[in-house]
Amino acid sequence: MVLRMPMNTVWLKSDGVQGIDLDNAAGEVILDFSGVERIDARALRALESLASSAEEKAVKVVMRSVGVEVYKVFKLTGLDSRFSFRT
Repeated sequence: MVLRMPMNTVWLKSDGVQGIDLDNAAGEVILDFSGVERIDARALRALESLASSAEEKAVKVVMRSVGVEVYKVFKLTGLDSRFSFRT
C-alpha cells in the first residue's frame, strides 16, 4: 500500500522547527535538503530540537539529498548520528 501525503512547508527557527506535526508522522519524517547549500547555528539548534522530539515520540527523521558540505557540518556537530540519510 502506498500512502500519498501532501507536501508540508517546514521552517527552521531558533525556537524550534515549525510546521512538522510529529504526532501524525506515522513513524517517519523525511526532510528534503536538495536546495540547502549551507546551514547555520540556529538551524542546527532547531534540528537538534526536532531530533529530541522525534526520539521522544519514536519517529525516525530522514534527511534526503544532503550535500557534502552540509553533511560535514552534521558530522562535526554530532547530529549525523541522530538522523538517517538517503540520497
